[in-house]
Amino acid sequence: MTGLEDLCYPSKHSGLITTKRMAEISTSALLVVGHGSTVNARSSAPTWTHARKIQRRNIFAEVQCAFWKEEPSLRDARFFFPDETISEVFVVPNFISEGYFTQTVIPRELELEGPITTRANGQIWIYCEPVGNNPLVTELLLARAREIAPNAEPTETALLIVAHGTELNDNSAVAAKREAERIRARGEFATVANAYMEEPPLIAEWDKLTNAPNVIVVPFFIADGLHSYEDIPKLLGIECTGMDVFRKNPHRVRGRSLYYGKAIGTDPRFADIIIEQTLNARSVTHAG
Repeated sequence: MTGLEDLCYPSKHSGLITTKRMAEISTSALLVVGHGSTVNARSSAPTWTHARKIQRRNIFAEVQCAFWKEEPSLRDARFFFPDETISEVFVVPNFISEGYFTQTVIPRELELEGPITTRANGQIWIYCEPVGNNPLVTELLLARAREIAPNAEPTETALLIVAHGTELNDNSAVAAKREAERIRARGEFATVANAYMEEPPLIAEWDKLTNAPNVIVVPFFIADGLHSYEDIPKLLGIECTGMDVFRKNPHRVRGRSLYYGKAIGTDPRFADIIIEQTLNARSVTHAG
């Protein structure tokens, strides 16, 4: 892993994030967009946490959040940055994959015309790719696996990446499959596979996907909610639910040692990925 703990890390994907590059966006604003939920207060928590962490770093002139299903709303976000000294606003979708919300809902609600939108006041809004598209997500998945199962020998361990997996939400399944393929290519684990809640291969049949004595399961979601701390544990056969499910690793289930992690989007290092998405977008737009 290449220094995700620190903002100025070398990245083979977008070059070195240096103090100079950060200074270039210090007069810009950042809008982090999440889905939100009317029934699950935890849904928006990672988005707020990452945004506040970025704000404390004083990289951007201003950092705000907006949501589709919560306040503050996306439509209100159009008026968040009236300061005339802010020339650019970076919009980063805190979503695990491309899909209906990133391609249709967010551009429509924010009145974005494409990757670059110039407002009537001359302010430029730059629409970035969702965080899940960043190749560093692969590094975070590996880091999460190592952190929740530090003593498990990789050659005797399977890593299962879990997505929702329905016909209505197949983009997250595609993204999860992409991550599994990247990690599998490294040859570190005995098995690397995808499993889904509502389509084969089912996470409920996890013990049929590998013979490894140790199995690490990481939910490929932005936030922890009923899926991650109740639904998936029950499908796995773990007896405890709630936040205890993350604290009591390993769980002994079906004759295996089962390690279960929080949703990948809760990792605090996602704040670095949000920042990198703005730098990547800025490099592309300014190059054009």
